[in-house]
Amino acid sequence: MQVTRYIAVSVTLVMMVAGCAQVKPAAVLGARPSDTPPVRIASLSKSKQPQTISGTMIDKCPIAGCWFHVKDSTGVIKVDTKNSGFVVTDVPINSHVTVTGLMRGSDDDQTLTATGMSYR
Repeated sequence: MQVTRYIAVSVTLVMMVAGCAQVKPAAVLGARPSDTPPVRIASLSKSKQPQTISGTMIDKCPIAGCWFHVKDSTGVIKVDTKNSGFVVTDVPINSHVTVTGLMRGSDDDQTLTATGMSYR
């Protein structure tokens, strides 16, 4: 009888812990990123239409959080948040981010001007 009770209590505890370990939803800053599939950083082009990228935040403005760099398997791009209404001061480095925005700048110095992002 004791063994059965021990097993029942153990199974209940495991189920409770497993239920609490759900995946955290992504945090959203600014406008919610587009649901369109992300493009590779190397494939970004100047366009009047917003484009979405996905990758790892590798560094950020250490003071105001007004810019950061995103890296994917094809390259790195600077993301500017100055005019987007949000900053990334509380977003940890090495977070996975999805960013939607417009390409700006010259061919040598391209920047994605963000409209919104999510991160995990």
